[in-house]
Amino acid sequence: MNRRDLLGLLAGACTAAGPATPAWAEAAAWPAEVPLGPARPFSFEALKARAAALARRPFRPAPAPPPELVRAIDYDAFGAVRYRPQATLWRDAPGDAAIRLFPLGRAAPRPVAVNVVSAGQARPVLYSDALFEAPPDSPVRRLSTGLGFGGFRAMNAGQESDWLAFLGAAYFRSADPFNQYGLSARGLAIDTATPRPEEFPAFTAFWLERTAEGRLVVCALLDGPSVTGAIRFACARGPSGLVQDVEAELAFRAPVERLGVAPLTSMYWYGQSDRRPEDDWRPQIHDSDGLSIWTGAGERIWRPLADPPYVITNSFQDRAPRGYGLMQRDRRFEDYQDDGVFYDRRPSAWVEPVGDWGPGAVELVEIPTSGESDDNIVAFWTPAAPVRAGSRLAYRYRLHWTGEEPDPLGVARVVATRSGRGGRPGQPVPPGRRKFVVDFEGGGLDGLVQRGDAEPVVTVDPGGPIDAVAYPVAGTSLWRLVFDVRIVPGAVVNMRAYLRKGQNALTETWFHQAFGA
Repeated sequence: MNRRDLLGLLAGACTAAGPATPAWAEAAAWPAEVPLGPARPFSFEALKARAAALARRPFRPAPAPPPELVRAIDYDAFGAVRYRPQATLWRDAPGDAAIRLFPLGRAAPRPVAVNVVSAGQARPVLYSDALFEAPPDSPVRRLSTGLGFGGFRAMNAGQESDWLAFLGAAYFRSADPFNQYGLSARGLAIDTATPRPEEFPAFTAFWLERTAEGRLVVCALLDGPSVTGAIRFACARGPSGLVQDVEAELAFRAPVERLGVAPLTSMYWYGQSDRRPEDDWRPQIHDSDGLSIWTGAGERIWRPLADPPYVITNSFQDRAPRGYGLMQRDRRFEDYQDDGVFYDRRPSAWVEPVGDWGPGAVELVEIPTSGESDDNIVAFWTPAAPVRAGSRLAYRYRLHWTGEEPDPLGVARVVATRSGRGGRPGQPVPPGRRKFVVDFEGGGLDGLVQRGDAEPVVTVDPGGPIDAVAYPVAGTSLWRLVFDVRIVPGAVVNMRAYLRKGQNALTETWFHQAFGA
């Protein structure tokens, strides 16, 4: 099942301190339709100890149904299954922490255990096909009792739509703040875009708790050939979106070449700076249009995304980063014209480290794609220190599902990147030349209306910028930077630019790359 199918299923789903008394004693919380196992003590500290102990043993995948059965639960079969509303966990409780469960399927082939927690006690939700409504010939009906679920989703008030879903490996996503799913996050990334095969550690069990304030807390056990982990997600929703306070403690069975902490995964096919495919009528197709970074030194960076000719990894070295995210800045429907999946409503995701993450790099991986069905963009933090067998690491961060960066930039931001043939319009195109046009708006540029009020600073490697100029665009609030570069066949041209006044940066630092044919 590809990403568009998965998002389609989630879109279909969108339309379709503990209390003194254990929640399962309340009929409103645990309907009779939900079978529960015996209660056992639970705490996140105990889960961390369990994960550490698990790392000292060889990896053993959990039992799973036959692959041919899971493959039969494809997009159509999965979409025909409905979790019974009367079996919704916390069904009659106020707020938006009611839970419905997913069955196994092609997108989530390995079962996960789901437990409900109250007052320090956890009870497993026992899998039963009676929890689901499915056609008589559905392959879901052939799943064995006792294996487990595919994942879960959290429902909005009224339970007509959902705002959070954990489904497949260590993937999770939120529809906040626009009630629209888009990019995903993962619990951890292992050896992404390295010579070694990428490893996909998976959540194998969840513990779900509703706080006294009605908020959802999710604890998860992560397991894979190289790593185990305990991760806690405390969810708080607000007008600007969802904020998840994340605490992760990791224990490694084996060395890891490239560790990806707080990874984000998205899709970029084409946008303003690309020539759109001749056979697609939509002007742009992407879930995210740029990587935004706030460095430990306070610099703001914007890197437009691209569909590269081959796999490209960019490393932004840093120490104690203040944040990074995959953003969807363009919010104009007219720029997409997609009235089915509404790319203009896709959420952005911003990672805000808590505490000092030390030295490392924000890594951006871009993978070639020929359509919108597959994720081809990954961003994560990689620590500088090597990860060895026996290593123990702990991270805390806030994950914002939002429309834009949660903190004011303090400088003008990039609002558009365009490129085309170089030289002057109407004149012969100089060989090997390409033009780049970058628009900035707001921040330090407010009130600057004359040419010369802002100076362009552009570096190009190899070579240098040609005819770089910056000026205010008449009748708008924009400042425009224009320059040419010379591109040698087979070469990669790295570009960096910003506007300044004196020694003060007025804008984000714009990074981009061009590829010689």
